[in-house]
Amino acid sequence: MLREVVYKRMQLQECREHRLTKRIVIAGAGHAAGQLVVSLKQQAYAGEIVLVGDEAYLPYQRPPLSKKFLSGDLPAERLYVKPRGFYEDPKIHTCLETTIAKIDRAAKTLRTDNGNTIPYDKLILALGSRVRRLPIEGAELEGVHYLRNIADVEGIREELRNRNCAVIIGAGYIGLEVAAVTRQLGLDVTVIEMADRVMSRVVSPEISDYYQVEHSTRGVKLRLSTAVKAFRGDVRVSAVETTDGELIPADFVVVGVGIMPNTELAFDAGISVDDGIVVDDRCQTNDPDIYAVGDCTNHPNSIYGRRLRLESVHNALEQAKTAVNNICGIETHYSQVPWFWSDQYDLKLQIAGLSAGYDDVVMRGNPADRSFACLYLQDGRLIATDAVNSPREFVQSKALIAARARIDSDMLANTDVQLREMLL
Repeated sequence: MLREVVYKRMQLQECREHRLTKRIVIAGAGHAAGQLVVSLKQQAYAGEIVLVGDEAYLPYQRPPLSKKFLSGDLPAERLYVKPRGFYEDPKIHTCLETTIAKIDRAAKTLRTDNGNTIPYDKLILALGSRVRRLPIEGAELEGVHYLRNIADVEGIREELRNRNCAVIIGAGYIGLEVAAVTRQLGLDVTVIEMADRVMSRVVSPEISDYYQVEHSTRGVKLRLSTAVKAFRGDVRVSAVETTDGELIPADFVVVGVGIMPNTELAFDAGISVDDGIVVDDRCQTNDPDIYAVGDCTNHPNSIYGRRLRLESVHNALEQAKTAVNNICGIETHYSQVPWFWSDQYDLKLQIAGLSAGYDDVVMRGNPADRSFACLYLQDGRLIATDAVNSPREFVQSKALIAARARIDSDMLANTDVQLREMLL
């Protein structure tokens, strides 16, 4: 007991030394960056914090952009991680509308696009990701939109007020969320998807089929196994041409075909990059003074026994907490069950774990009740759960996934037994 108390005091002393001597620069001003500032203040970090972001906004949440913010149900001020007053601290410096041009690791400085130099003791890369763009004819026409930030959504909302016919490219989370909002506002909606089912990268055919029926019933026209050749129009888009020659009328288009990690800055500085900025389970890069968090990182996951790059709010927030703890001298190792969610109409899809490589799927509950879950097994172990309007199954399955539990399929399907009881 005495040894434990002494150890904790040593940790606190080391953390105090870090707080007094370090200047931390956060490259990026998204959701992860906001959590970094919150965590640093929670750790009573006493040094300087410099937040550098290329948007005009303080850190804000991105998931509501394609949901309640797009529909107008959520005001902009509710998006922010923390209100403006939170950053009004003499030791917090925000550099917004500022792009970092170079990291000089030898000098431990950043050079910005306006020629300024920002020194750091510790640097945290929270660079996020950017939308994948379609390199096709007509891509620069007016009325072709992507959705990644507040400004993007404001442009789409203007279309929703003044147009009647929308075409959405991509049937992933973003595309289907936009389709749901747009259709509920009464617009004519067509979704074009190259794969043969919706959300094919992340859910099973059972979940895909369920959502395809839901969208079709609501009046969304789904064009699956269909590729886009060009956007047609003079100054403004008026139609989308598919590779099989079909012309689909469009007053405006929203493209949602994935995102790409922002790794170029790290790569140019000699930081290890491999499908993301490579970090260890402490969120540290190959440079001991540089950490990275969020969408831009590639990190080890002990639960799945492989490296992952996750486009996930949960991952970004938890990595931010991990990085801050380690910078402050509190050794922390990141190991989490990934999770995601999507809101479409009155359906909340919550995903725990990663289903890639599953060899068995168990249906728990009845889809007709609009509350059910699909549980994915690999070699008898539960590796992921897709829960539709079923938060209990979502929450309880995370513990089973983390434990790499082996559970009989018939037991998993038995709704008379709660999942948490199966861990015993």
